[in-house]
Amino acid sequence: MRAWTWLTAVVAVLAARLRSGDPERGDVPGWVMITVMTAALVLAILIPFREAIVAAVTNALASVTNGG
Repeated sequence: MRAWTWLTAVVAVLAARLRSGDPERGDVPGWVMITVMTAALVLAILIPFREAIVAAVTNALASVTNGG
């Protein structure tokens, strides 16, 4: 019987926490949309300018490794 009382209390606390408007919970759909839009933007920039980006990074790494 004691375990039942404990379980009931735990479920009541969890239910109260889920019902409360906790400002720390965040906006999950908003963050998902921001992440997906960021990935789409990176792909939209990377696909047409892939060769120029690779060339720029290669030149930058070569100038660092060759000493200027």
